[in-house]
Amino acid sequence: MDEQKIINKLAHVGITGNVLLSAFKLAAGFLGHSGAMVSDAVHSLSDVFATVIATMGVRLAGRKADTRHPYGHERFESVASIFLGLILAGTGIGIGWSGVEKLIHYDPAAMEIPTLLPLAAAIVSILVKEAMYHYTMHYAKILDSEAFKADAWHHRSDAFSSIGSLIGIAGARLGLPWMDPAASIVICFFILKVACDILLGAFRQMLDTACSPEYEQEVRDVILSDPEVEGIDLLSTRMFGNKVYIDVEIAVDRNSSLLHAHGVAERVHDKVEQCFPDVKHVMVHVNPGQIKEKEV
Repeated sequence: MDEQKIINKLAHVGITGNVLLSAFKLAAGFLGHSGAMVSDAVHSLSDVFATVIATMGVRLAGRKADTRHPYGHERFESVASIFLGLILAGTGIGIGWSGVEKLIHYDPAAMEIPTLLPLAAAIVSILVKEAMYHYTMHYAKILDSEAFKADAWHHRSDAFSSIGSLIGIAGARLGLPWMDPAASIVICFFILKVACDILLGAFRQMLDTACSPEYEQEVRDVILSDPEVEGIDLLSTRMFGNKVYIDVEIAVDRNSSLLHAHGVAERVHDKVEQCFPDVKHVMVHVNPGQIKEKEV
């Protein structure tokens, strides 16, 4: 499937799904006398903005290189992931703070007992948001998009929020209204953990962080599989958004002609890009190999 079609599908499903779900939960909260469900509806509405940011980030990242940005625009996706991580962190803090305030000013007599409507809305929300998480994550992996992966986690954070609403509403109906704010505080920590992971991953991409040792070893194995590469003198990798740049110095027969050595370098370049789809560019430098004993 064309990447642009996938992006459009994710945007349509994310925005339409969240708008409809927010309206449903907001109505259920007001009609069912549940403050937790009203807060949950606001959280779902924030997912609309998250999907818009993710879509914009991926589209900007896909723009071709130009004279002002000769290395491309992949870092726009990292910027989008940072915004999404911050939105997620803000949402988690808001949910947690709301729970703390309710516990501080806890007054069982002043709390209305919610009806079954918001309880049903919470169950529907959990199922829908978990399905949206898996749907978005599936296509995010196909696109290798950190922004849409962050958006998927935003869907799951909404499912966590709905679980808290479900526990709180059920507890209130069982005569334990304090369970609602307590559950919100617990869920806050889950959401903040996901937000931190997203932010750390985005910052690593922005700071030209090297790839993992395992990834670099796989690259080495591919390069050394060429029979005319005598060794690797230097290998450097760096992440640029969701893409990888590689600089490598290979050793070839010191008696090779310039034309032949260039051919080896071209072969290594093409093989690495073929074996690693996330590699955007490989810079191959050729060094003369070791002096052989018969030449001494």
